[in-house]
Amino acid sequence: MFELYKKELSSFFSSITGYVVIIVFLLINSLFIWVFPSEFNILDNGYASLDSLFFLSPWVFLFLVPAVSMRLFAEEKNSGTIELLYTKPLTEFNIVFAKYLAGLTLVLFSLIPSFIYFISVYYLGETQGNIDTGGTWGSYIGLFFLAAIYVSIGIMSSAITSNQVIAFLISVFLSFIFYIGFDFIASLSIFTEINSVVMKIGINEHYKSMSRGVLDSRDIVYFVGVIGIFLMITKSIISSKNY
Repeated sequence: MFELYKKELSSFFSSITGYVVIIVFLLINSLFIWVFPSEFNILDNGYASLDSLFFLSPWVFLFLVPAVSMRLFAEEKNSGTIELLYTKPLTEFNIVFAKYLAGLTLVLFSLIPSFIYFISVYYLGETQGNIDTGGTWGSYIGLFFLAAIYVSIGIMSSAITSNQVIAFLISVFLSFIFYIGFDFIASLSIFTEINSVVMKIGINEHYKSMSRGVLDSRDIVYFVGVIGIFLMITKSIISSKNY
């Protein structure tokens, strides 16, 4: 499994894909946080906070992660190389998990350079260190888990079809529903009595909880559970071997 993981990860960086993901993620966030005059600009707001980063990043990942994960199975099915994987001493879950870890590692690589934002705000504030460190680290962990769900959705979408564009669109749609869609559903009058339950099905409620700096085991169980469900669905899809 580790060999397949290394192969998938190296494929990201042997082309420009991996570098583009990291650069685009940092560029978009940097422009809104430091350059463009807006409510997201830290310098305009005058507060030592990275709330803008943690508001913008889920939306940036909403498109970047599907753009990366759409090829993980779709490309192999389209080229016919998927059959070669079954000649390896790997279980179907090994294949799914190795590809998932490769996509997740790329997400982690894109997040690490953004720590420079935290360092900048920490040291350049009028009062050095005047930033909610606990909330910031909680938000980073929440953002990582959020992106981890996006990757699991993306890999499942890629397993559904050999068309990468369709895989991308399915992934964006499902990621949107899980991120913010359940909040809209919960606001409907027919769900008034159970709106809190409906909201907890979505990512945003748990993401906001982590952003307060409290790592609740229920939030972690939610993220791990949703990831596991999508990976098991992906395993079931490739087990059918209808390529």
